[in-house]
Amino acid sequence: MSKRIEHDFLGEKEIPQDVYYGIQTLRALENFHITGIPLKVEPLFVKSLGYVKKAAAMANRDLGVLDKNIAEYIIRASDRVINGEFDNQFLSDLIQGGAGTSVNMNANEVIANVALEMMGKQKGEYEFCHPNNHVNCSQSTNDAYPTAFRIALILKLTAYKEELGKLADAFDTKGKEFQNVLKMGRTQLQDAVPMSLGDEFHAFAINLREELSRVDSSRRLIAEINMGATAIGTRVNAPEGYAELVTQYLCEVTGLDLKLAENLIEATNDTGAYVQLSGVLKRTAVKVSKICNDLRLLSSGPRAGLNEINLPPMQPGSSIMPGKVNPVIPEVVNQTAYYVIGADLTVTMAAEAGQLQLNVMEPVISFALFTAITYMGNACRTLREKCILGITANAEHTKQMVMNSIGIVTQLNPILGYEQSAGIAREALETGKSVHDIAVKEKKLITQEKWDEIFTFDNMIRPQFINR
Repeated sequence: MSKRIEHDFLGEKEIPQDVYYGIQTLRALENFHITGIPLKVEPLFVKSLGYVKKAAAMANRDLGVLDKNIAEYIIRASDRVINGEFDNQFLSDLIQGGAGTSVNMNANEVIANVALEMMGKQKGEYEFCHPNNHVNCSQSTNDAYPTAFRIALILKLTAYKEELGKLADAFDTKGKEFQNVLKMGRTQLQDAVPMSLGDEFHAFAINLREELSRVDSSRRLIAEINMGATAIGTRVNAPEGYAELVTQYLCEVTGLDLKLAENLIEATNDTGAYVQLSGVLKRTAVKVSKICNDLRLLSSGPRAGLNEINLPPMQPGSSIMPGKVNPVIPEVVNQTAYYVIGADLTVTMAAEAGQLQLNVMEPVISFALFTAITYMGNACRTLREKCILGITANAEHTKQMVMNSIGIVTQLNPILGYEQSAGIAREALETGKSVHDIAVKEKKLITQEKWDEIFTFDNMIRPQFINR
């Protein structure tokens, strides 16, 4: 395999001639064997780096700090990166030291070498198009990296929000299907009062739909960028008007409503938007996991549990117990939620670890947020497709449990008062008799007609006050 020699201020390295990255990316590959997950696994991040380099070249061209011919080649090379042609050249580990310098240089080197090839030059002939002098012109890792990161987050959140919305819609669909299924509501795992299974599923939908607006709020914070801040926010080595112009071009090339931060020094060291977004993801994970706990409990049995609903059987559940089927989809979503909750702690600690004018821990923040968004999106889709859409209700069983429950005695309170109702409940518990038999047949505390008036389906799921 033919090789080329590249150098930096630390020395020289041999680079395979067929690769588009250069010496700084090679050093990163040698230094950071952490996750084994390369940058190319997040193609939207690669695309976003392409957007940043393209917009920077356009702004530098217009401001006269970059030769127009070189700028056009960088723009064209960036377009090819944006289109995904060179994803396999982005190999830096997502967790790395250096505040993202290796990621930024990976992009600079690939785009420079693609541009050189388009010029008819050899890779590594950087006198014609240099990774730092030309591709990284008017930039620092400290503005290019977080700007690309934020763009990638916005793009990923679009798909995530769609999956979350579809999951909420699936619960709503089941809510309508189960609207006439009577069941027992429970508090502290004890019988409470009757309700509709449909209302329970509608509540799941509302729980999740609340999170959509919070994703939007977080996305607006993420859309505030520090492009043009360069090293620490003072705009060193950037021409006048560059920050505003490059932001304008970024909005054009991405189609996103990005906003230049009012104070670039503050924006360069602040990671509050990431903490906010991570908190929203954690909150959603907690909610989805709680719902999965409920689904597992409601489907428990089938003969010695609640058995109110049936989850779609996905695979045999035991290597020793024949016929056993486990709630594997809610279980895997539970575990995904635990990971996302843990990722939030990672983001919190990394954000807190920032020092002075820069937070160097942004790579682990990016890794945590990328994986959290991906995993939660996958979990929402998996739960919807492989579980929620196939749930069925055991309507006769749930109705029988309601009518045999002691919890229905609550609806006798307005007629009989709390103490007399409590006495009926105690007797029912001790004797195994039904509330109906004790109140109507034995003690004749209310008539059958009054009982029938109180315990209609509609009055049990939408209780109307019934006086003595």
